[in-house]
Amino acid sequence: MLNRKIYQLCCDGREVSIFLRDQQRWIERAQVIDIEGDLVTLRYETDEEEEICSWEEMVRLESIGAITQKLASVPRGNVEPLVSDDCPEAEQIRNTFPDSNQD
Repeated sequence: MLNRKIYQLCCDGREVSIFLRDQQRWIERAQVIDIEGDLVTLRYETDEEEEICSWEEMVRLESIGAITQKLASVPRGNVEPLVSDDCPEAEQIRNTFPDSNQD
């Protein structure tokens, strides 16, 4: 099951965070590049001592303990969030049921 889900994330090109059980560490903002057999290839960046390093790491499927992905984010502060009226008309969800309280 996990194998199929990781394959789907690979095809989608989504950014994920992966917990490696054997190393007890999280890899943040990684991208699943390839799956071959029980090896999963990950690509990610780290910010170390004033330089950004790019990494490509191969891990065994059995060492992956958890995978998370960000669904949405909202900025903090005095920023006005976008509402449905700000969406293009083709993407707006219409209310198909009339309100029963408006009589």
